[in-house]
Amino acid sequence: MSEKGCIKCGSRDAGTKEVAMTGTGLSKIFDVQKNTFTVVYCKKCGYSEFYNKNTSTASNVLDFFFGG
Repeated sequence: MSEKGCIKCGSRDAGTKEVAMTGTGLSKIFDVQKNTFTVVYCKKCGYSEFYNKNTSTASNVLDFFFGG
């Protein structure tokens, strides 16, 4: 993997988190969190990118974050 660094500050120190969010309509009213994402964030400056967990790109999120 060719890590180029965060696009905002150039740091190569990143972390990931899994998050769930409500959608619109009934899922929002009943607080059904059906939308799941992987968040990749720069530990230095806080820049974050969200990746849909239901796509094949979710397995390589650090590569995408670093532009690899």
